[in-house]
Amino acid sequence: MISIEGLTKTFFAKGDSIHAVQDVNLQIAEGEIFGVIGYSGAGKSTFIRLLNRLEEPTSGKVFIGEEEITTLEGKDLRKARQNIGMVFQHFNILWSRTVRENISYPLEVNRVPKAERKARVEELIKLVGLADRADRYPSELSGGQKQRIGIARALANNPKVLLCDEATSALDPETTNSILDLLIEINQHLGLTIIMITHEIQVIRKICKRVAVMEDGKIVEEGDVLSVFSNPQKIVTKRFVEQVMENADEEADTEELLSQFTSGKVMRLHFIGEKANEALISNVCIIYNVDISILQGKISQTQRGPYGTLLIHVDGDRERLEQAATYMIDSANGEVVQDVGRIS
Repeated sequence: MISIEGLTKTFFAKGDSIHAVQDVNLQIAEGEIFGVIGYSGAGKSTFIRLLNRLEEPTSGKVFIGEEEITTLEGKDLRKARQNIGMVFQHFNILWSRTVRENISYPLEVNRVPKAERKARVEELIKLVGLADRADRYPSELSGGQKQRIGIARALANNPKVLLCDEATSALDPETTNSILDLLIEINQHLGLTIIMITHEIQVIRKICKRVAVMEDGKIVEEGDVLSVFSNPQKIVTKRFVEQVMENADEEADTEELLSQFTSGKVMRLHFIGEKANEALISNVCIIYNVDISILQGKISQTQRGPYGTLLIHVDGDRERLEQAATYMIDSANGEVVQDVGRIS
């Protein structure tokens, strides 16, 4: 368990104070993959560097298990940091060393015996999928392969916690997915607690079970990924959701679609979790004998299940149409976007 209590970081410069992190309180369960998302300047990177004391907190406490990291100094702090691995955005590897030598470096620093060091390096090379490139230099590798070195180095000392600071933001989408798959495998295989810092909602959606949304140094929203992104409460969270669920072109298309209908209802249905897999549309057609056309739709997957929306046109006998609409409002958190003759 990671427990964060009132964590605050204030920078002072030329008489001004900048509140980079403000009174953050979080509980992160052992073995979970927890996401922190926010736009540039939200305080995410400062926050994660406070967890391993690369930045000194102004106030607050950080506990990893029973140990309070924020009170440690000197040798005790260095020892505690061995239990906290960190993966950086720009790889943080040594360009003059091969893959094998890069992974070996933190073990050398900690004076691990040569035989033990060699065995650990070979284990990690296989774990991150670089066995066939062990003697290559970073300049001979792709961005994803360089990040795999960074991940292996972060795991060298068998940490309990892995901090990932924008670990995929320098990578293309396909490589990002491969790195995220690797992190999921590591989490399951080693039981590590992983904290993901990112501005990419796709990363949170794919890998995390819980998420905290940061803005202006504060946690403004927190909870299960499916709950937070299917029912966002804050403007910043809604903006992230819109990145995967909507765009300006779709909104323009919706306006054009609404102008085409002279009868029936246009409805927007919201699907969350198991409901996304239910045969709602076909059931409504059979039960209420109405015609349904799907106009637009998007379903996204999270670690907790799918969520998404459908825009549909429903037409038929007026009484049955009203019954079908009521059923879908109740069953799929539906809403009437347009009822011919009135806009609601």
